[in-house]
Amino acid sequence: MLNILVIDDEVNIRKTLSYCLAAEGHMVIAVSNPADALEEARRRAFDMAFVDLRLGGEDGMELIPALLSESPWTKIVVITAHASIESAVEAIRRGATDYIAKPFTPDQVRLFTRRIGKLRALETEIAALKEDMQRLGPEDRLQSRNAGMQRVIEIARKAAASEAIVLLQGESGTGKSVFARAIHHWSPRSAKPMAVVPCPAVPSDLLESELFGHARGAFTGASRDNPGRIAACEGGTLFLDEIGDMAPAVQAKLLRFIQDKEYERLGDATPRRADVRIIAATNADLGKRVAENRFREDLFYRLNVISLTIPPLRERQEDIMPLAVDFLAYFCRANHKTLLGFTREAEESLTCHNWPGNVRELRNTIERAVILGGGEMIGKTDLPDNIAPSPGTPAIGDRVALSIIEELHIRRVIANTFSLQEAADILGIDQATLWRKRKQYGI
Repeated sequence: MLNILVIDDEVNIRKTLSYCLAAEGHMVIAVSNPADALEEARRRAFDMAFVDLRLGGEDGMELIPALLSESPWTKIVVITAHASIESAVEAIRRGATDYIAKPFTPDQVRLFTRRIGKLRALETEIAALKEDMQRLGPEDRLQSRNAGMQRVIEIARKAAASEAIVLLQGESGTGKSVFARAIHHWSPRSAKPMAVVPCPAVPSDLLESELFGHARGAFTGASRDNPGRIAACEGGTLFLDEIGDMAPAVQAKLLRFIQDKEYERLGDATPRRADVRIIAATNADLGKRVAENRFREDLFYRLNVISLTIPPLRERQEDIMPLAVDFLAYFCRANHKTLLGFTREAEESLTCHNWPGNVRELRNTIERAVILGGGEMIGKTDLPDNIAPSPGTPAIGDRVALSIIEELHIRRVIANTFSLQEAADILGIDQATLWRKRKQYGI
């Protein structure tokens, strides 16, 4: 379905086009003059516009760049009863996508619209593929042997089918952005764009402009209109990463948008509407920030509709080596190297490490080992000093406390089994006892 704007001063043309396009399932708004057209373009994003070249006493040609200034992605089809090669060339030069002479048939309109629909779908797909190529890695495949992680993935799949806001919580590096992209791709909005706004990376005084857009001259340096991320992902998903760092003034405007689906660009008081699904992520305790008056309570409750807490890597040790093997293959391809795997000592170092940086730290560790490693296998000496354990890993019969041997054995068993139940069976204890042992040793 496309959002289509029809601008023609002939009422019969407007009615005919509106009926024809609505019958194809598109959302259509028809107006008779440039002023109303620009007003509508400021209120909502359009995928396509039919523009008559003669609008009473006004020139439709002048409207083309004005519409594109509001929505650069809008595909404009010029319609005119006074067709000429010169006017067609001029229309294309000003930014029109196509040109159709009056009188035209419903079949011609449907043909143009379907072609534009395919073009918009391809543009969205290409943008998504470019983003995936920049980001995609083994961690983007949401697979896990851990029962807790599997439950989170299952809930995420169910939530994706809804329109509910999703709040992703978890430590830095656990994969919140990976979940956000997966939820978008699993959702009915997957054919539409997904915009990502990393809140800490954007200065607080520019975050409002980044989200909602700004008009030319709204502030020093605003030399042209900026539609903003919300308008850019019309019909799709807006991912607000690390929303806990959002400035209070922007929080208030975001709350209004969530409640009313309305917003204004900076420097422009015209209310605009957008159909956007929101996913937010944070590594902060938002409840604590609310208590400290650092985050709006009403916004917190608006965001906290479906909350997913992604477990840290140290709580799913069974995923460490499968991820490490995938990262090894990925970085070998990227760096044109051939490495056969990990030595036993390297595996022990990886599985025994606490991974405070989670999957991101593991990814960086394997990338470093692939680049710097010189042998056929990744060895313990190829790992950073903070990950490789000190020489002399305790063994049975060494003069060490029994708890040290027990912890090491539990860690290794968990790392080499597919579930906690399997690990408990091998260890000869029940899951409740294993849970207490994991809590005792911080596994």
